[in-house]
Amino acid sequence: MEESAKWNTPSESGPAEITVTSPEQMRELGRRLAKVLRAGDLVMLSGELGAGKTTLTRGLGEGLGVRGAVTSPTFVIARVHPSLGDGPPLVHVDAYRLSGGLDEMEDLDLDVSLPDSVIVVEWGEGKVEELTDDRLRLRIDRAVGDTTDEVRHVTLTGVGERWAAADLSVLTG
Repeated sequence: MEESAKWNTPSESGPAEITVTSPEQMRELGRRLAKVLRAGDLVMLSGELGAGKTTLTRGLGEGLGVRGAVTSPTFVIARVHPSLGDGPPLVHVDAYRLSGGLDEMEDLDLDVSLPDSVIVVEWGEGKVEELTDDRLRLRIDRAVGDTTDEVRHVTLTGVGERWAAADLSVLTG
């Protein structure tokens, strides 16, 4: 069995950090994160191309029990994955190709979907913050350049009242 991701316990004022060493661990992190998410949550993912944003979202979809394979929505901008059970649907957005801020995002009607869904936005910084005062930001950092290094450093930062007292310890297993 593979070693689990390493976790640095967050301070009360600082972000949580997790070190992931394989794509499967990134997917497992997504499955675990699904346990703390609920309808109305906005998750913003950032990181370089190939950092693991879609892999993490794939795990989220598995954890939420949604229909359809979670793949990068780069060319369709957004995909809705309905729940197969009684949980919220997953709305997966890739804002990479969107140059504008919330105006361009409004065309996607995310504000309508937000109360009933978990919305995950890749490349959403500077574009979706106005949707809600509460959001979870995940930054995924990896070694850059010509490398086969699978190590990723994930920084989770909760913003707003929703995340002030959230128990993210479930992410460590």
